[in-house]
Amino acid sequence: MRLSALVVVHNEAAQLAECLATLRFADEIVVLLDRTADRSPAIAEEFGARIVEGSWHIEGDRRRAGIDACRGEWVLEVDADERVSPALAKEIGERLPHAARGYFLVPFANHIGRHLVRHGWGAYNGVAMKPCLFAKGCKSWGMQRVHPRIDLSGTRQTMHNPMIHYVYRDVSDAIQRLNRYSSLNAEQMREDGNVGTLWPNLRRMLSRFWKSYVARRGYREGLYGLLLALISALYPILSYIKARLAEEKDQAR
Repeated sequence: MRLSALVVVHNEAAQLAECLATLRFADEIVVLLDRTADRSPAIAEEFGARIVEGSWHIEGDRRRAGIDACRGEWVLEVDADERVSPALAKEIGERLPHAARGYFLVPFANHIGRHLVRHGWGAYNGVAMKPCLFAKGCKSWGMQRVHPRIDLSGTRQTMHNPMIHYVYRDVSDAIQRLNRYSSLNAEQMREDGNVGTLWPNLRRMLSRFWKSYVARRGYREGLYGLLLALISALYPILSYIKARLAEEKDQAR
């Protein structure tokens, strides 16, 4: 049984080394560089990674290219802002040789900066668990621009130790990502011909805030929880406004 650790990056020199340092337990490290213009290639070489370079505009395409480049029977997908804890690395090494063919859900410890935030994640930002460890062929990525659909097959299993995830560097980073992802989602909505209408998106804004801040107990995290709730609430309405204004602009030409 061989394990490939796959990291897909675009200009992540600031945090790539810290990520790769946690992956030395894998049989190989594969780094896919998407339109990279910083020191990421040199950093990947320092860690002995096998490098795949190219240009991909759809998340599913770049993920599939990375998975295809992996030689291991199992693949661990890790983003540059994620770290495999020593406890998780040990658990993977102990359980993978005896695992049924399929995938593992890995729990996530989500941070804003270096602050661990336990409550309020979900909807748009952060995940509690992710199927990032899988037998090759048991996970495939869809073609959506934002949060592409994932198809899974085989036996579902669960790891106990968490992946460390630095979701946002700070408040400014959270707002910048909200702007970027809502723009991509607006493009996807227009491509799908499903821009929608105002009032359902206003209702979604309220329901998402409630889910993040109340149902998922974001209120227990103080201002961090309020930030997550606001981001979750704004994502659908911003996506709708951007898509609708783009349509009106096109019609006015």
